[in-house]
Amino acid sequence: MAKSKENHPIDKDADAGDAPLEEAVVELENNLTEDQADELVGQRLRFHVGVNLKFNRLDKYLCGRFSCFSRTRLQKLIKEQGVNVNGRPAKASHKLQPADEIDLILPAKEVRELIPEDIPINVIYEDEDMLVLNKQTNLIVHPARGYKSGTLVNGLVYHFQNLSTCPDDLRPGIVHRLDRNTTGCLAVAKSDTAHWKLSRQFAERTTKKTYIAIVHGTPELDADCIDQPLGVHPTIREKYAVRYDGGKEAITFYEVLERFRGFSLLKVNIKTGRTHQIRVHLSYLKHSIVADDMYGGKVVYPWQIENRDSAAQQPLMARCALHAWRLEINHPTTDERMKFEAPLPADMQNMLDTLRQYRTE
Repeated sequence: MAKSKENHPIDKDADAGDAPLEEAVVELENNLTEDQADELVGQRLRFHVGVNLKFNRLDKYLCGRFSCFSRTRLQKLIKEQGVNVNGRPAKASHKLQPADEIDLILPAKEVRELIPEDIPINVIYEDEDMLVLNKQTNLIVHPARGYKSGTLVNGLVYHFQNLSTCPDDLRPGIVHRLDRNTTGCLAVAKSDTAHWKLSRQFAERTTKKTYIAIVHGTPELDADCIDQPLGVHPTIREKYAVRYDGGKEAITFYEVLERFRGFSLLKVNIKTGRTHQIRVHLSYLKHSIVADDMYGGKVVYPWQIENRDSAAQQPLMARCALHAWRLEINHPTTDERMKFEAPLPADMQNMLDTLRQYRTE
């Protein structure tokens, strides 16, 4: 991040003694540490832009100078006219120049506290280094925009004393994720050492993740590799899509385990771990996962499978029919290769049984 050419310590007495009728101003030359930011909350800070600008947009520049604050928090301060450039309120998009003078009153940091909640946790395996859980449906893994409670992490901090730490304190133990309605195997770190060792395995793709999915239709091939780059959907920010204009490599292998009239049971392995990867890739093949309404899947009712007239019934599958069945990882301490399996959840098993009864080819 850009700094002034000279490196002076924070001078808390600057401008205070000779101007008793004016607000004390702290002349800031270095980036603030978290402890210094805590001490200076509510005080007016003044500093000058250095000559080596990495970011010249005001909000991005401030993120570098005050890394213990989120960009959203700093943008809010700018929007409220709490940041002056050369004595005047500026917009977040203001382009800075070397030697510009910035002054602001340092806001309090957001309170980021995890509230323990008695959320059921289904433990497949536990030792002093790690957990492997069978995640249930309708459960977000960690707090995020719009979801501050009711997550798996809220349950973890309620049930377990020792979890790895995380830079933002809102994801203790979390080394990988599953979508909200995806069930199955999820590894959790109980120490910081276990966390980085497990995370490195996922980053280096030495883990093996195997999923079970029920999809619409029957693929032409018994097995295949889907190698299509993925990126954020061009118009819908919550979705992802196959993107040839800057998408990231995404590789999915599938195998047809059973064929039914109008449906198939697939085993899916992923080499990469992109957001929504399996869901997007299977939709790309025109075989969307059952009940995955974001990517073309439809909710399925018993009368549809049984070829009866429509009736008021509970759906066989009301959520995305995707299950993280098996996870293979090396133990973070012993390096032993370990394999974990989570049994098929009741809703998917019920639909599979119904398909076997009424739709066997």
